Amino acid sequence: MGEKKIKVLIAKPGLDGHDRGAKVVATALKEAGMEVIYTGRFKKPDEIVSLALKEKVDVIGLSILSGTHMYWSKEIMRKLREAGADIPVILGGIVLDDETPVLKEEIGIAEVFPPGSKLQDIVKRVEELAKR
Repeated sequence: MGEKKIKVLIAKPGLDGHDRGAKVVATALKEAGMEVIYTGRFKKPDEIVSLALKEKVDVIGLSILSGTHMYWSKEIMRKLREAGADIPVILGGIVLDDETPVLKEEIGIAEVFPPGSKLQDIVKRVEELAKR
């Protein structure tokens, strides 16, 4: 039997309608051999966490370009903790430099990928997180 495929959920929380980046990342992860579930746009934290648990994903990827990443990150991490789930979460979006340490150290986001991040870096980090 082959190695279990890494399973990733890509989600667009809130009212952010810009999903091109999320789709590009989802495609890169698929091309790297991962199973990717894309939620589509306008998802609530409950929907994202519920689907991640149901699908038993290894990593959750959030794509937030609306400037509301601090709020949605806190809500999703809170819902994961409430569910007793230890699923690493990565975030892609427009994040200020001084927000990255807060997202990672205080909120618990595993990695932050600002615009211009290399797809191979995202793939590599997802692989690392899925193995832990």
